[in-house]
Amino acid sequence: MKIILFSRPLSETHREKIVQIFAAIEQYGFDFTINSEAVPSVERFIGRTIATEKHYGDSVGEITSEAVMVCYGGDGTLLEGVHRLDGNDIPVVGINSGRLGFLALAQSTEIDEVFQQIADNKLLIEKRSMIAVSGNFEGRQQTIYALNEVAVQRLGATMISVDISIDSMPTLTCNGDGVIISTPTGSTAYSLSAGGPIIAPSCRCFVFTFLSPHNLTLRPVVTPDSSTINLTIHTRSNEASISADNRTFAIADGESIEIKIAKRSISLAVSHNISFYESLRNKLMWGVDNR
Repeated sequence: MKIILFSRPLSETHREKIVQIFAAIEQYGFDFTINSEAVPSVERFIGRTIATEKHYGDSVGEITSEAVMVCYGGDGTLLEGVHRLDGNDIPVVGINSGRLGFLALAQSTEIDEVFQQIADNKLLIEKRSMIAVSGNFEGRQQTIYALNEVAVQRLGATMISVDISIDSMPTLTCNGDGVIISTPTGSTAYSLSAGGPIIAPSCRCFVFTFLSPHNLTLRPVVTPDSSTINLTIHTRSNEASISADNRTFAIADGESIEIKIAKRSISLAVSHNISFYESLRNKLMWGVDNR
């Protein structure tokens, strides 16, 4: 078994947990590799040098053996780690060292339990859909992927207009700050903070959430994820931005993009003991009487 570690550069406050992770790797005899940005802080914590052949960069490369990605951080760290997989479908475990999180579900107090589950092949896995976005971003045609959401937003002070067609049917024009199109997984992220609905991860859909729309009749829209969505962007400042999870690209005035469900998906490790609904109740404090 190979552990693919991913983390952002870490402060001294994380020393104990990183030492615990590496002790678990040695205990179970796992091989490992780690992203190069995290290497300096990790080497300082564990007191030894990590061989260069155990480093990886923007992509983990082809994975030929059984492997699990372990991300230490918050949801943003896990999203960044997922994109390093570059289509490799292996289990992804998030160990949450941050605050509110719906993706990194294991707590930093559960490191030993996580590695025990990996060793015993008892990780509980849920398949999570991804979005594929095709268009001309920053001067070249490409397809980018998102686990949470794709957002088209204004860059300047003036509003943008986004023409939206669903399955080749012109549907609406959003005049305002932009639009978020999220997966069910992403419904508890940016979309939620912008007033979108919470969608259970097992649903198969896209969620449209509009950002400060001038059309006051616009409300969040949910469509099947079998839909093909086309967006055409109009902006007075000649440029807008498109973000896919935590990556942002410039997009020119008049460009069109196509959004579909991706052929690739993510195998996300989830808690054995806490359901999605219990997680909502705990993290959003729905059980607290604030009257």
